[in-house]
Amino acid sequence: MDKCGLHMGMASALETLCGQSYGAKQYHMLGIYLQRSWIILFACAVAMLSIYLFTSPLLVFLGQDPAICSVAGTIALWYIPIMLSSVCSYTLQMYLQAQSKNAIITYLAFLNLGIHLLLSWLATARFDLGLAGVMGSNIIAVWIPVFGQLVFVFFGGCPQTWTGFSSAAFADLGAVFKLSMSSGVMLW
Repeated sequence: MDKCGLHMGMASALETLCGQSYGAKQYHMLGIYLQRSWIILFACAVAMLSIYLFTSPLLVFLGQDPAICSVAGTIALWYIPIMLSSVCSYTLQMYLQAQSKNAIITYLAFLNLGIHLLLSWLATARFDLGLAGVMGSNIIAVWIPVFGQLVFVFFGGCPQTWTGFSSAAFADLGAVFKLSMSSGVMLW
């Protein structure tokens, strides 16, 4: 269930493509590459969804203790929004880093850290919500930087490279998919 390595590796292909386009002053291509990466990583996340949905029965089939399988299955279900956040999170970070817009990533990380610590403390120590509290605060924490980066990109933070959604994102997906999968497997 290591989505981090696979999704991060797949997103690292975007860093290569964006870096080349930015260096060649083909700024409009960065937004198109970002959209292509979203399509490819989202399709990968959907393909991996069955593992998360059927974690308990898979682990029981592999001979694990049913009590542990039940808890693992519950955690896996809570983990689905976290996996989906990585589709946007990793790609947005690569897109912004290719343009040397690291400050927004840093500011959102600090904001996220403070909110995550507060939510985790509230959920576990103050309200004693147990596993649901821990996973809920984690889900909120992983989506905060994603929403912040999306707002930054969509509302003028990258005027040269983000010109809106384009149907050009659906062209030449095969080449980007091959590069993404190669990068993903290498890092995984």
